[in-house]
Amino acid sequence: MKLGAAIAEILKREGVELICGYPVNHVLERAAEADIRPVIVRQERTGIHMADAISRLSSGRKIGVFAMQLGPGTENAYGGVAQAYSESVPLLVLPMGYERRLAHIAPNYNATVSMATITKSAEPITSADEVPNVFRRAFSRLRNGRGGPVLIEIPNDMWQHEVPEPLDYRPVLTTRYGPDPATVAAAVDLLVAAKRPVLYAGQGVHYARAWPQLKALAERLAIPVSTSLEGKSAFPETHALSIGAGGAAISKTLRHFLDTSDLIFGIGCSFTETPFGVQMPLGKTMIHATLDPDHVNKDIEAKVALIGDAGLTLDAVLAELDARGTPGRDAAEISAEIAEVQAAWLAEWMPKLTSQDAPLSPYRVLWDLQHTVDVANTIITHDAGSPRDQLSPFWKTVEPLTYIGWGKTTQLGYGLGLAMGAKLAHPDKLCINVWGDAAIGFTGMDFETAVRERIPILSILLNNFSMAMELPIMPVSTEKYRSTDISGDYAAFARAMGAYGERVTQPEEIVPAILRGIEKTEAGIPVLLEFITSKEIQRSRYHRAAAGA
Repeated sequence: MKLGAAIAEILKREGVELICGYPVNHVLERAAEADIRPVIVRQERTGIHMADAISRLSSGRKIGVFAMQLGPGTENAYGGVAQAYSESVPLLVLPMGYERRLAHIAPNYNATVSMATITKSAEPITSADEVPNVFRRAFSRLRNGRGGPVLIEIPNDMWQHEVPEPLDYRPVLTTRYGPDPATVAAAVDLLVAAKRPVLYAGQGVHYARAWPQLKALAERLAIPVSTSLEGKSAFPETHALSIGAGGAAISKTLRHFLDTSDLIFGIGCSFTETPFGVQMPLGKTMIHATLDPDHVNKDIEAKVALIGDAGLTLDAVLAELDARGTPGRDAAEISAEIAEVQAAWLAEWMPKLTSQDAPLSPYRVLWDLQHTVDVANTIITHDAGSPRDQLSPFWKTVEPLTYIGWGKTTQLGYGLGLAMGAKLAHPDKLCINVWGDAAIGFTGMDFETAVRERIPILSILLNNFSMAMELPIMPVSTEKYRSTDISGDYAAFARAMGAYGERVTQPEEIVPAILRGIEKTEAGIPVLLEFITSKEIQRSRYHRAAAGA
């Protein structure tokens, strides 16, 4: 069996049904011969983002795969791999490499060397006999422990090499591990004693599919629940105990309950300190439940650390409560406080959310979007910068894995590939990306990929003609040289690509345009709705309380 055919057969045995890529990489054609659909993109980064979404939206049960050519194709892919690494997404990356005799000779780009710091492992194939072992190691890393990209480089001089038959490869095992019972007891001691605890759920809850256990714990002890951006949708945000998700922009509700808490129980999160994440108040008692022991005490000091799968951890906490006979708590008082703070905060923002101005308020566009689509049957993702901050505090998720949140690094244009990957993974759902005129400049040509590959997404473009640059940020560039004054008709651009494009300028046009867009996606047509918005950027930012700053 030739090397490419062996790789395709291994992918098939591991449940891979499609492979994103950019030619020339012979794995793409060998995969097609094995009935694995190749999805060809315009640029490498977007293809990696598509594969990224496939892994996320299956909780890592299906592994996204991306293959690219050697040299410049692999170099272009670096940013996408780095993004997946920062987000702990299990992703198989298959670059071609230079012939083995040239692989370590400058200036040839060696992915195994150059991407070692942004992958869980990076390994070249050096012998056809070792192909099963190389892929066994790779998939074991992908399916166990904290997520992250794994890279296998395929030297260009090996395609005609023979892999021994019969192919000695079986799908790898997946294991879970749970916390020390003594630390579970210590954590429950703290939880039961706390007067104002808060649960903070990260994406580890998604990968463990521990949504029922999270809800059970919150309701058992009447604890408010918040999530990171990556963890958003792990808890229904219409629930009386939900205080929302946070990133660089968070609701006043979330800020209030974090700052007035006496204990924060982080579940399936890293607590990584980043300007694009929730800023934790200082001086609180912290319980940190995480899959990766390297994250304990990395950015915050933990009173108790629970190392293991989020599902097993929550199971253990609930079992300990049962063993003690701990009674359930009445949630009426805390639910009323949540509702009161939330109502007051929304009242502050309602003028923006229902604005009749033109150019449009981006908040009005996204508010109308949320109240027009079937939220439970929609998967939505933001883009970097303003769209993320304008969407995430207000969009209320009701089902798990219906919001792809991200932000430890913030590559512009990431959301387009995520939405396309989401639609490939869930063709029955409405898949939306929200971006701005800066983001479309990075990955916009891949909207043609949505047309060519028949991926009917709904793309919401908030266009303020300035790449989100406010006058206070670049006043001389803006006023003297017009460096940030961007023009363009992106609806026309979408139509030129073969999609449906529509430009919206008036508030009363928002909902009818969205309804037309949904109708087009249901007919199998990708849609780009361009909303002309104001240059004003007002974020719902609430930083640490003064005492904790």
